[in-house]
Formats: sequence, structure tokens, C-alpha cells
Amino acid sequence: MPSIAHQGAPFRLAERPTQIELLAKYFRAYADPTRLQILELVARRERSVGELAALTGQTQPNISNHLGCLRWCGFVTTRREHRRVYYAIADARVVELLELARGLLADNADHVDCCRVIEADKD
Repeated sequence: MPSIAHQGAPFRLAERPTQIELLAKYFRAYADPTRLQILELVARRERSVGELAALTGQTQPNISNHLGCLRWCGFVTTRREHRRVYYAIADARVVELLELARGLLADNADHVDCCRVIEADKD
């Protein structure tokens, strides 16, 4: 039986996940280009699903799925205004982590680009 925190969750996780498993799952949220683009866009200002779909070139259902993941895991928060829902960064540390990653990437971009092991993880 899943723990109370996991009931209704949009994912599957081991009954008693280790910290390493949870951390790996957390970083997978950053591993998707569309989710990264969404995070960067909502870091600038809050956005609706329609705005995000237009800015990313993705369909609204696709953006909604990504936002559901990001919201469930605490990356973004919502604010409702009439019928429209706006998304914003839930915690400034999300943006700090993105900035830290950009700094690290600046020093290692060639190595990351050539890494075949990380590419193999996509499959």
C-alpha cells in the first residue's frame, strides 16, 4: 500500500525509496527540455498554459502534463484568476539550481555534449 504522501501521485515509486532514488527522480524533472523551458519562462513571470504552449510550440495538453509534474513536485505553484490558471516558480531555489547548472555547464559543455553514457540513459 502506498504511503499517504504517494496516494494519488502521478508516478510510481518504490515502497520505501532511498534518498538517492528520490534525488534521481527529482533531477529527472530537470532532464526534460520542455520542462526546463517552462521553468525558465515562469521564472521570468507567471504564465498561463496557453501562453506557455504558444511560447514553446507545444500543445496545451502536453504543457498541462508537464505542469502537473512540476506542480506535484513543488517546482511551480498556481494562482487562479477567473477561469485562467497562472503558473509561477514555487521556490527561488529552483531558479538558483538552474543558474548553478548553467555555470557548471559553461565549464563542461564539450564533455557533456560528448557523453555517450548520458545519451544511453534516454532509451
